[in-house]
Amino acid sequence: MTHLNANEWQVAAGIALMVLLGALAFWLVFHRRKTAEEIERARRQFLVHSGRLVDGMSLDVCKVEAKDGRALTMLIYSYRIGGVDYECAQDLTNIRGLEDAAHVRAGFPCTVRYQPGNPQNSIVMAEEWSGMREGLPVLPTFEDPESLHMSPLRPGRG
Repeated sequence: MTHLNANEWQVAAGIALMVLLGALAFWLVFHRRKTAEEIERARRQFLVHSGRLVDGMSLDVCKVEAKDGRALTMLIYSYRIGGVDYECAQDLTNIRGLEDAAHVRAGFPCTVRYQPGNPQNSIVMAEEWSGMREGLPVLPTFEDPESLHMSPLRPGRG
């Protein structure tokens, strides 16, 4: 069995340290960072799979000019959780599957997905989920309510 002296241990540790630093430098140079769009898509995916649902209200859909000159389509919505009102905006520009933002209606109720421990982290639309509603429910109307046979509903009358 061979025993290494202190000088040989220092040389071995130095070589190991140089290999580790080289691997770290290689990883830093060639590691591709996620773009802002990829980070936002991952956030929407996370909320679609693990977010809770709450009723909200779409307030406005507007176009905003970004710093780079692009036109962004923003959805402004509000919702209430635990007595706290939240008012948020979501960029709908890069959502795949949303053909036309014109079908998004302001002033209509919507469903909001939010993160339970962080309720301000929320969305209304994602690639495979939408909390937008087509319209308000339409209740039937009757021209002459007295002509309806309501006796089974009114005991003692009829």
